[in-house]
Amino acid sequence: MEQPRTYNLEPKRVLTFAGLSVFVLFSLLFSLLLLTPIRYSLPGYGTVEMRREARLNQLRLESMSDSLSLQDAYLNRLRDMILGNVDTSAVASSVDESNLNTEGSSLVDLPLPLSSGDWEDHSQPALSISSLNTSASAVFNPPEAGPSFLSALSFPVLPPASGFLTRDFDARTSHFAVDVAAEEGSVVRSIGDGYVVLADWLNDGGQIIAVAHSGGFLSVYKHNSRLLKQMGDRVRDREAIALSGNTGEITTGPHVHFELWHEGLAQDPRAYVLGW
Repeated sequence: MEQPRTYNLEPKRVLTFAGLSVFVLFSLLFSLLLLTPIRYSLPGYGTVEMRREARLNQLRLESMSDSLSLQDAYLNRLRDMILGNVDTSAVASSVDESNLNTEGSSLVDLPLPLSSGDWEDHSQPALSISSLNTSASAVFNPPEAGPSFLSALSFPVLPPASGFLTRDFDARTSHFAVDVAAEEGSVVRSIGDGYVVLADWLNDGGQIIAVAHSGGFLSVYKHNSRLLKQMGDRVRDREAIALSGNTGEITTGPHVHFELWHEGLAQDPRAYVLGW
């Protein structure tokens, strides 16, 4: 008759086996909770993650709201500038006339820098561009016209920059322009004679320059890497006014954002530019 088996359990080995079993069990449970979607059911974990996502979404919405507000303000300023609805009374009334007396002041002898080389053209009383002599031909410049002569835009005009169209005019989405993909640093040229009425940095458009032409036309060039003209400068047809770039927040790559306005209304540049 076979003898029954007997086992001798040592307390030290039993404790070691139990400890290893507990360690392996907790490791598997910990990995299951942290490396699987079950972690979102843990109290507090999902709340922290949701708060972080909510905060990021709030920041994105605030950034978009600020960009839209700046764009609306820019369009309003541009519309007022085109229509001539500029109220200077508030600025004039805020100036203390007693401070305008500079007699005996050393400031009188200080030379003031000129913002534009064509500042004399703006001396008062200044004639509006629409009242200046114009010509039906953009290349004909009669000598008797004098320094105030501005050639009228002769449509279709040549493109302001070399490249290809990547986005068309769409008033429904407030894209009052066409986008021309151009290599960064390419020359941007004025589509005609005129005066620079805006040369500044804007949050959405980056380095922007605008030229007022005869006949109530205004051309705008955005996202430039460098401006070659200042506000008040007089420019001629096909004169270089900027270098293309990718500045500003609302941009997807190097291109020229070209707008054309007439008497306060946006025009589709494709109907006025040769080859578009």
